[in-house]
Amino acid sequence: MQQVWVAYATAQQQYYLAVEFEEGMTAQDAIAKSGLAEREVFETPLQLGIFGTKISQDHLLQVGDRVEIYRALTINPKEIRRNRAANHPVGRYGKGNRFKRSS
Repeated sequence: MQQVWVAYATAQQQYYLAVEFEEGMTAQDAIAKSGLAEREVFETPLQLGIFGTKISQDHLLQVGDRVEIYRALTINPKEIRRNRAANHPVGRYGKGNRFKRSS
């Protein structure tokens, strides 16, 4: 059986569903055929990609494609790094550094 995949992740669950491939199938067709729209509520407009490359809903699929449904980030990646740096300072004069600044 030739197939494509539909991938989506929420904060609680990850989906990776196989869908039978049909000639002329679009990304939107694959999502509808996967039944995922009945299980989850998606943000509109849908942000889609195939292996990390953004596509439109009417993009024609090929056998083996993985349609990824993206959702908005819950926190800015820069903010994550700032929080990590504040909690675990590393640097020239950071905790545990054997080359302490002399006064």
